[in-house]
Order: sequence, then structure tokens, then C-alpha cells
Amino acid sequence: MDTFPHTPLPRHGLPRDEVLKQLLAMKQGDQDWRGGRVFSLVYSAGDEVHELLQEALSLYSAENGLNVLAFPSIGIMQHDIVCNTATLLGADDPGSGGAVEGYLTSGGTESLLQAVKTARDVARHDRGIERPQVVAAESAHAAFTKAADYFDVELIRVPVGPDFRVDADALADACTDDTIMVVGSAPTYPHGVIDPITDIAALARERGILCHVDACMGGFLLPFLTELGRLDEPFDFRVEGVTSISADVHKYGYASKGVSVILYRTHELARKQLFMTTDWLGGFYASTAMAGTRPAGPIAAAWAALMHIGQDGYLELTRTAHDAALSLRAGIESIDGLTVRGDPPGTVMAFGARDPELLDIFAVGEKLSEDGWYLDRQNRPDSLHATVHAGSAATVPYLIDDLRRAVAHVGSARATSRDTTYGQSH
Repeated sequence: MDTFPHTPLPRHGLPRDEVLKQLLAMKQGDQDWRGGRVFSLVYSAGDEVHELLQEALSLYSAENGLNVLAFPSIGIMQHDIVCNTATLLGADDPGSGGAVEGYLTSGGTESLLQAVKTARDVARHDRGIERPQVVAAESAHAAFTKAADYFDVELIRVPVGPDFRVDADALADACTDDTIMVVGSAPTYPHGVIDPITDIAALARERGILCHVDACMGGFLLPFLTELGRLDEPFDFRVEGVTSISADVHKYGYASKGVSVILYRTHELARKQLFMTTDWLGGFYASTAMAGTRPAGPIAAAWAALMHIGQDGYLELTRTAHDAALSLRAGIESIDGLTVRGDPPGTVMAFGARDPELLDIFAVGEKLSEDGWYLDRQNRPDSLHATVHAGSAATVPYLIDDLRRAVAHVGSARATSRDTTYGQSH
């Protein structure tokens, strides 16, 4: 509670202009993502889209997403977002079974929490497993660890290979009679590589267990890369054995935070996520996700983004981001001493020193930060992480130039901090 200075609740409310003045003053210390120098956390499709998002957020700033009987327009938008996401991810393909259903959540973490909780409930109710296990790679998102902690599930993590992808045989070796679900990422957040989803789904089908594909990063990117002819790697409901997929609209769907979609292959599986009760005096209560009351603004903004950008717009945004990612990768690999981790096919990558004894990539990151760039840090091995989006594409040549200068400037110096904190820690 004492990490930040405390602004006390005023006895008499401050004038509107004073409140806005203080907000703007506080914001001066934030990263300026509009300048395209932030390669994490924010995804921008340009000022025009951002202005539309602001208007949609404002239009639904007071409505409660819990009750679509009072606000039916929210239900319509939710249905549109889920259905369009499902179509992108192969739900209309004849091989999908034609029964894909899903729900909105507040973000990728909640989608993954729901996937694990649903798997746990299937295990307990249908198979009598009291302590179900989920098997995932060490590269799978930290939200799987969070879900295991929340829902009393045992998470078994297995190492990735030299290419930072998980091997399906390694997952198989870690499975037991209590395993209810295996996980693949498309792509992984740390290195942007795509796990062998076809092999992982085949493992799940063979064992009669669930297979979740974490496409939170790739759900609104990989389908368009595929349409552009730049990717040929099955990962969605077209793959037999995939039983659920998560996809964030607020990442490469370029919507406002926070809107994600969790999809299930069958109606029966999707129904496991619902919560319903009548054991209080308020009447029948039901919710589709963790939260009860939910802000409607992000739902409206997500719907607005999908409708405004459209399929052609997403193709061009994907082309722009991917071209920039290819340029960044080539630039990194042209700098002596640097290497890209694995072989990321999309727009997310990690890079570091070929020989960490000769170059400290965290020291390089500190110099880039001084120059106004924001890239996440990772370890095992030490790396800098870059998420390239359409809004950062134009700055990639400048990042490469500054990166080259930073490597030369750092020499053999070491960073003063080894911290790799991602997310809130206070």
C-alpha cells in the first residue's frame, strides 16, 4: 500500500479541470506508446481506430455487462465478437464439428483460468479425478500456474527444446492417469514460436483428454498470416483433437483492454464454464465468466474495432506488422553478437547475446531504455522481448540503429539490475 505516494480522498471534491490536470500530470511518467517506441503491452492500429475506440468506450461507460436483459445491445455485441472469432479460428470448417461455442472474458489470463477450471470440472464430474493434472511446456503462459494455484490443479511443466518449442513426446511422457488436459501455444509469449499443435492434439485424442491452444497472442494474427500465404502451420479447430482455444481481441484485434474470447469445440464442454445459482434471496444468478459486473465499454470498443477494421483491414495491419517484424529480425541478426531465440514465424520475438560472457543483453536494454525504447526482459536465457504491431512498424529502422549503437556502447559492461518483472508486483 505504501509503494506509491498516497493522494487522500478530498473533503470537498476537486473541480473537473483540476482532476484532469492531475491525471495528465501523473501520466507524464508513463511510456509514450503513441510514438511507436513501446514493443509491449499496447497494440495500435493508428489514431483513427484509437479515436473510434474512445468514442465506443464513452458511449458504454456506465452500462453493466452482467445483464444483457437490461442492455440487449451488449448481448448482441458479445455474440458478434465470439462468432467472428470462432469463424477466424476454424469453427465453420466441416472438420470442427459445427458446435463451437464460447464467451467473452476480460483478457488472456481469465480465458486461461476458465480453460483450466473447465478442465478441472470435467475431470471431477465426468471421470472422478480428485486432483486433476494439466501438462504444459515451461514456455506456456504464467496464467496456467495462476490457474493451477486458484483451482487446486496440479500443473506439470516440461522443458522446451533448443528451438524453444515443446515436443509432444515430452508432454506424453509427463502425462499420467490423472492428466485431464495438455496445452500448446500459438505462439508462445516468450519467444513467439508455435508449438506443434497437430502433434499435441493427436496426443490428447489418443489419451482421450482435452487439448487447449493458447492463441491469445495469435488468434487475430495467425489466421491473417495464413491468408497472406506467410504461414502454413495448423493450430485451430481445423485440427482434430483441439478442444478449446483462447484468443485476445485486445492484442492483434487492436481493441481496447480488456477483451478476450474462450472457445470450446462442443456445447457440452462450453456449458461447463457457466455458473448458476439460486441459493440467495436475490433470485436466479448466472454468469459466463469470472466477473459478475463487467464494464461494457471494452465490449463496445472491441465490436467497433472488428466492424471498422474488417477482414481487409486486418490483412493490411498483419502485413504491416509482419513486414516490420521481418525487418527487425534481419536487423538484429546483422548485429555482431546478437541472435534471435528460436525461429518465430510471426511478429513476436526474443533476442539476446550469442555469448552472454561477452555481451550483457540487459545492459543493452538499459541503454535502449535511456534512449526511450521499451522492451520487456526475460531470462533462461537472458533476452529482450519485442512484440511488433502495426503502430510500431514505422519505428523499427530507428530501433535497429539504436540497438546497434547500444551494443557498441555497452561493450563488456554489465547491467545494474537483473530484474525481469512482468506484471504487477505491489
